Amino acid sequence: MDRRLTPANARAALATLRGQVVAERFTEGTPATVAPALADLMTAPDGVRDRQLLSGDRVTVIDRHLGWAFVQSAKDGHCGYLPEASLRDAEDPTHWIAAPASHLYPEPRVQAPEIGPLYLGSRVRVTGETGKFLETTRGFIPANHVKTLGDWHKDPVAVAQSLLGTPYLWGGNSRAGIDCSGLAQIAYRACGIDIPSDSDLQQSAGKPVSEKAALKRGDLIFWKGHVALAMNADFLIHATGHFMSVVAEATSPTIKRIKDQGSGPVITRRRVL
Repeated sequence: MDRRLTPANARAALATLRGQVVAERFTEGTPATVAPALADLMTAPDGVRDRQLLSGDRVTVIDRHLGWAFVQSAKDGHCGYLPEASLRDAEDPTHWIAAPASHLYPEPRVQAPEIGPLYLGSRVRVTGETGKFLETTRGFIPANHVKTLGDWHKDPVAVAQSLLGTPYLWGGNSRAGIDCSGLAQIAYRACGIDIPSDSDLQQSAGKPVSEKAALKRGDLIFWKGHVALAMNADFLIHATGHFMSVVAEATSPTIKRIKDQGSGPVITRRRVL
């Protein structure tokens, strides 16, 4: 069973896995919401970052121990560890951050010192409106940075382009830092389409595109350990460690460079839209 998608550790497991895994106890889990702008989802307590979750992301808490929570992300099923302090009671969101990044304010005034950042895809619960700001359960957000859940962007490539120049960060999922699979996931999620968290898992999304067919806007191009989005038949956009940034490049030279660097050829292409 894939560790990333298996809601079980040695101490506890979701009840749905009873009879499939060994654990000290089985639980239905407890819903919770991620509180900070970003929270590293780790492979173990004090382990390495696997992915990141955003403020407002829903999780199921499977186990709590020594200040750490073992959780499963609701949006993609990815499992890992978060500090317990990064969680708050589950909340039903009404809106999402539709800009690459925004700020949360203590009052509806642009001169107010910000509470902190919020990033594309974060979920919030709006309780009111004051001028050009929306009031949420945690503070105020500029109204033009927010959309109602269900009012999605239409073009995942345009979403990815809005993140051009974002620094590369292994396991990153935001404008503060992002990797190849994080870019693909957030671009599609902003369009109301959830795809898996990591590039190998994302190869199950959509349907295959023949090597003989021209790439269309939004197609996903996969190498071993890497993914890019086709902008059209000739150009792509991706978060790459080669430039340590989100960049747009001509497709054919990029495919050649990646192969020449030892990462091999394109292994599959998928059409999600």
